[in-house]
Amino acid sequence: MKKLLFIIPLLGLGGCMTTEEISQVDEQQNNELEIAAQVMQACEEAEHNSETCQVAQEGTIPVTHPVEEINHPIETVPELIDHPKDVQQVTNLWSRIATQLTFEVPDDRRVEVQQNWYLKHPKYMDRVSKRAAPFLFLIVEELEKRNLPMELALLPIVESAFDPFAYSHGRAAGMWQFVPETGKRFGLRQSWWYDGRRDVLASTQAALDYLVYLNNMFDGDWLHALAAYNSGEGRVARAIKSNKRKGKNIDFWSLDLPRETRAYVPKLLALANILKNADEWNAKWLPIENRQVTGVVDVGSQIDLALAADLAGLSVKELHALNPGYNRWATDPKGPHTLLLPLEKVDSFMIALNELDESKRLNWVRHQVKSGDSLLKLAKKYHTSTDVIQQVNELKGNMIRSGDHLLIPVALKSQDYYSLSAEQRLADTQAKPRASYQLTHQVKSGDTLWELSRKYHVNVRNLAKWNGMAPTDPLMPGKKLVIWVNKVSSTQSDNAIMRTLTYTVRNGDSLARIASKFKVGVDDLARWNQLNAKKYLQPGQKLKVHVDVTRI
Repeated sequence: MKKLLFIIPLLGLGGCMTTEEISQVDEQQNNELEIAAQVMQACEEAEHNSETCQVAQEGTIPVTHPVEEINHPIETVPELIDHPKDVQQVTNLWSRIATQLTFEVPDDRRVEVQQNWYLKHPKYMDRVSKRAAPFLFLIVEELEKRNLPMELALLPIVESAFDPFAYSHGRAAGMWQFVPETGKRFGLRQSWWYDGRRDVLASTQAALDYLVYLNNMFDGDWLHALAAYNSGEGRVARAIKSNKRKGKNIDFWSLDLPRETRAYVPKLLALANILKNADEWNAKWLPIENRQVTGVVDVGSQIDLALAADLAGLSVKELHALNPGYNRWATDPKGPHTLLLPLEKVDSFMIALNELDESKRLNWVRHQVKSGDSLLKLAKKYHTSTDVIQQVNELKGNMIRSGDHLLIPVALKSQDYYSLSAEQRLADTQAKPRASYQLTHQVKSGDTLWELSRKYHVNVRNLAKWNGMAPTDPLMPGKKLVIWVNKVSSTQSDNAIMRTLTYTVRNGDSLARIASKFKVGVDDLARWNQLNAKKYLQPGQKLKVHVDVTRI
């Protein structure tokens, strides 16, 4: 099987969309803007009420970063000094971008305010540079290949601060912040195993396809295209039509657009102006090497990410950080099977992979069906999907009989080992203390986040955030939600009441003994404290324990 070592482009949009389709998509995107709030969560409390901070925050959907900062196997470098104008000669990728910025930046107060915010928060841009280091070169190369404005390389800063795991309260996900419907329009698959919106390569192709489509739609006006990327093409088209009817200018600055969009485009222009005139502003963004640092490998079939990481000489967390599109412990059985790896690891990975029998890419168990078993129960037990069990065992329906044997692919490691999988990210999000008590609620048919927020007297946006969701997400019966409160009422007493304790390890303690003492799982205790369950504890060591106070 041929192994590919290059970016595999996605197909662009096939055909034009009808007015009705545009209207439907636009309605979805405008619904998201109704929950627009503050953008810059990093804005210091000290200047929270200042005019600059308020304008910078105005009308932007907050983006959640569900994982802590990740140490990528590709990092920024301490210092790179550039003078050459030839983009191939510069050593700092930011300099390569700066030499190709062409958008006119107007002397407008909206741009000035955003610019001041970025200049006052250099640590924010340091975090952005670290996140961008593995991916920015690929984006720049693709922009040059397509002859697109280099300003678009800065768009992920505005959208997600270059975080492929970012999730907004408007249901947008990934570095380019695609909502589910728009992602599907531009070929981004979304399944239990995989979400193309978080796949850096696939989402970059889709984002550029979408931006080109918008630019064509608005007759080559990039500011209109950018505004439409944020608020929907129908919203911008209506604003232009309204201004034409009133005899007003139709440039971006004259349009009546949502508050978020009015701040969105100035953010991009402010970043471009800072980068282009870095010496003038004394702006020093962490350098990123102007060279290819990653390679793309197509492994051809489903593979356990723990095994792939081992073959590449990486930790699972490092591999998952480069390949955030994979939701679970393995690639999607239906594909894609591409992996982004540090360039220096590609050859050794391919050698090790080719020496491995394809049947050993996954671990397998032989399960004897018992009374009460169902495909759904087995899928949950083995952390797989019903489709996979059906496909492997050539089942045409959902019927299984007691005594039958099923072959089921399972993860090589325990689930907490895959620390950036969707399950573990959710577990970490739910475990993060937000108030004095943690309640658990098992979703029943008909439940909504809005109704539950009223029942438990909490903010609906907070309830969604605590559970890694958007306020408009549907709830599935059986799903467990965490609810954080400072006081527990009598009506809530039937629920588990969770408290976060700090336990000091004593002589003779083990994870199993402590877990038994507090009636929690060993794997949970290890995950909460980022421990290897096999390692010894040290007396005096502090452990976080999330306990149900009604059980101890």
